[in-house]
Amino acid sequence: MPLLDSLTEALRVLPGVGPKSAQRMAYHLLQRDREGAARLAGTLAAALAEVRHCARCNNFTEAEVCERCLSQQRDASQLCVVEMPSDLMVMESTLAYRGLYYVLMGKLSPLDGIGPRELKFDKLVERATDGMVQEVILATNFTNEGEATAHYLGEMLRARGLRVSRIARGVPVGGELEHTDLGTVAQAFVERRGW
Repeated sequence: MPLLDSLTEALRVLPGVGPKSAQRMAYHLLQRDREGAARLAGTLAAALAEVRHCARCNNFTEAEVCERCLSQQRDASQLCVVEMPSDLMVMESTLAYRGLYYVLMGKLSPLDGIGPRELKFDKLVERATDGMVQEVILATNFTNEGEATAHYLGEMLRARGLRVSRIARGVPVGGELEHTDLGTVAQAFVERRGW
């Protein structure tokens, strides 16, 4: 296969990149930004060689244990379980949570062959039962797979005597009821609390 075709095919592994977009990217890198292409190739090679999963939280890091897990400023009694590193970053950007995390790197999806073994739930259980964690907060997405993952984990962790909670859902801040889907409004009503 010619190198240009190989480059185009390689770029297609990125999410949301189809054949035309991959071809445009390849042309751009080769014609307009060879220096950027070389930097991209070098950085990608270095990341593949150096980036691994944190031994405690399963997030990406260059060290055995990431800085967040080693921080004395974090509340080690709380463990928030998220699906992906991007979800962790959203939680962090709220500045509302100061505990530790565990990143599943996915969600249960039997149709795709992703079960508890593929997501290494045993590693999560080991982390959650280390004697420090008092509460596990399930912050998986509110999709069918995310809900199934939260339910499975909740049952499994409660059976081991852990306190388990789930992030709330409902009408978004600034949202208007008439523009919110009925399922969200119904769930917000069910999960209402006093003030």
